[in-house]
Amino acid sequence: MSPAPLFEISGLEVRYGHVEAVRGVSLQVDAGEVVTLIGPNGAGKSSTLGAVAGLVRPAAGEVRLAGRRMTGCASHQAVAAGIVLVPEGRAVLTRLTVEENLRLAAEARPHPDPWKARLEAVCRRFPVLTARRPALAGTLSGGEQQMLAIARALLAQPRILLLDEPSMGLAPQMVEEVFRLVGSIREGGTPVLLVEQNARMALGISDRAYVLERGQVVLQGTGAELAADRRVQAAYLGGDVET
Repeated sequence: MSPAPLFEISGLEVRYGHVEAVRGVSLQVDAGEVVTLIGPNGAGKSSTLGAVAGLVRPAAGEVRLAGRRMTGCASHQAVAAGIVLVPEGRAVLTRLTVEENLRLAAEARPHPDPWKARLEAVCRRFPVLTARRPALAGTLSGGEQQMLAIARALLAQPRILLLDEPSMGLAPQMVEEVFRLVGSIREGGTPVLLVEQNARMALGISDRAYVLERGQVVLQGTGAELAADRRVQAAYLGGDVET
């Protein structure tokens, strides 16, 4: 009998009034995996993450983390359990300094190590932030703000990290850096559920992936399988498989 997945969504539905944004989505993320959701705008990808993170109350379905039912929990309860979201647009606290942003995240959950030691450790992992620690977060570039948002999320000790469009609006060099970082997070043992418009790069680092259209899963497989799928190539990768 195979072990239960670390994280599982079953039959998730999200509605905004009469609009069905998510219709029966089921997926799983195992320990040490990067799992990606791709699909067109309005497919329900961000709504799925929002429901998991406690920002949107699902109309139906279940969310489980390590066997614990998390369906409909509030956002602070999700964070306390280890479900941590980096939202689209980063949502850093622009009027606070980089260090103050990091300190708030470090103090969000109890930890045996002092917050200062953890802050120093995360700054070593994100050298781009080290020199900017006294700066207001609002003065950072888009790429630096994205690094700050991910650093904050890691300080919250996620059991699963949710990333919503982390490469959006970034320069190509910073996009590559973000994807390298996602890979290193996975290698460090933290699973990642990723929503990303850059399907080619996302599938390249994904263990598994799901294609959402009109709120439903229409395709699933390994990252390599979906990258080689003619329908995915035509719709999201800019062409068909070469023959």
